Amino acid sequence: MTAARGTDVDAPGTAPAGARASDFPSPPCGKGSAVEIVPSGSTVPGTPPLPPAPRGRESLRFAPAAAARATVFLANIRGGLGALVRPPRRPVTNLVPAWRRLKVHGALAIGVVVLAMLFLDAPAYEFSITLPAWFVDDAYEITDFGRSGWILVPLGTPIVLIGLLSSPALDRMSRALLAMVVVRLGYVFVAVGMPGLVSTVVKRWIGRVRPSAAGPFAYEPFSWRPDYASFPSGHATTAFAALVAFGAVFPRTRPVLWLYALLIAASRVAVSAHYLSDVIAGAAFGAFGALLVRDWFAARRLGFFVGPDGAIRTMVGPSRRRIKQVVRALVAS
Repeated sequence: MTAARGTDVDAPGTAPAGARASDFPSPPCGKGSAVEIVPSGSTVPGTPPLPPAPRGRESLRFAPAAAARATVFLANIRGGLGALVRPPRRPVTNLVPAWRRLKVHGALAIGVVVLAMLFLDAPAYEFSITLPAWFVDDAYEITDFGRSGWILVPLGTPIVLIGLLSSPALDRMSRALLAMVVVRLGYVFVAVGMPGLVSTVVKRWIGRVRPSAAGPFAYEPFSWRPDYASFPSGHATTAFAALVAFGAVFPRTRPVLWLYALLIAASRVAVSAHYLSDVIAGAAFGAFGALLVRDWFAARRLGFFVGPDGAIRTMVGPSRRRIKQVVRALVAS
């Protein structure tokens, strides 16, 4: 049977004209029906893939472990700082403070600084400006290694990692070994960072003009400008503090550290960043500051101890083999 000419025939699957949606029942849903609920992430032929449903439970299952790790890390930091700032458990009566032991050395250093200001600063500066350009360029490459970041960042990174990874799950011997490592690294960190921080403030209080036509006796105290921050040299302070600190923990490194410290100090004069008296004062300030920090650690038996004769001695450190074993255990955990 055919449709009459002039009339419309509805295409298969379409509703007749004038029909309402309520005239047709909703199709059943379920497997085997015309409309089927498709799980998230699955696909139907001819349709684009659906995004996976959010997995909130899986993303949250690591939260308790992260919180526990953060709690252990904060406990380790509090314990380390507490051991550093606590008063000595037993009074150390035979310890002679560094400022008393080294008062003759300090007087000599002050005298050398004054003589350098009077007779050597101006000639040394005039000589530095005549140096060839290639020599000054090499000095700039060397002097950059006098920045404290080259020392403090490599020291601070393992301290933070040990505090993050160390936990009560480790055996007692392993935790004691890690504590010894942190104490030694912490001493060098404080012995280098503290004198450097103090010298940064002091040099701006003094306000000595850096080498220039103004001469070695131009000052502008409390200016807080980089070009008025010449005395003492911060690079020399860091270099000689590192010399004393590393040398106290690793005595075999002293020859190399002497070479490093002298090169840094000389480079500051060569690049006309400091007068000779600036680097002499910075060297004395850094060495003295590192010794003061060592006294503080020794009074609390942190890496050092005071002998019966009042001399400060370094405690025996862990072996490399044992350190490697504990590091493997940390990584595995």
